[in-house]
Amino acid sequence: MSGHSQFALESSAQDLLFQEARTANTFTDASVSAADVRAIYDLVKWAPTSMNTQPLRLVVVASASARARLVPLMSPGNQPKTASAPMTVILAADTEFHEYLPTVFPHAKDAKNNFADPAQREAFALSQAWMQAGYFILGVRAAGFAAGPMGGFDKPAVDAEFLAGRPWKSFCVVNIGKPGPDAWFERNPRHEYETVSLEV
Repeated sequence: MSGHSQFALESSAQDLLFQEARTANTFTDASVSAADVRAIYDLVKWAPTSMNTQPLRLVVVASASARARLVPLMSPGNQPKTASAPMTVILAADTEFHEYLPTVFPHAKDAKNNFADPAQREAFALSQAWMQAGYFILGVRAAGFAAGPMGGFDKPAVDAEFLAGRPWKSFCVVNIGKPGPDAWFERNPRHEYETVSLEV
């Protein structure tokens, strides 16, 4: 696809991140390392969150034994994808993110007090972590890999298996790798600007 000329990002980068990027369902055996995941995070951590809360947490499923524990907790349709992906990352939201506010939002000394209610804090954490998940997927693409994000898994079971003792709540699992044979479903239509916008 040809990119829009008014962007500072050249058309090839627009294609890489958006217009030609696809959700991968199969992968080659080309490796993805924990160092690759670190590099992706070190890029996307600069993107904004409300009050710089940064509640996204990563569980990097790098070992065969960890993958064997994860695959049965995925929905049936996602099990073969996860079993064959060279790297899988569980995305979670830290429901105790406010404990870090004195460090990441230091100019507002009482910011932590805004999140005293646990239910409201968890809802806020998930909303901001989902936004960071979008950044993470773009970072995967920027690193030259394809991402396969999935919501079909047993979240309480994943939390018990991988996050016990931590105030983290899983919400998405992302397979990462180079796309394999028949990696894509047919691309579905996208809304036009006129459908989604209201100019006032």
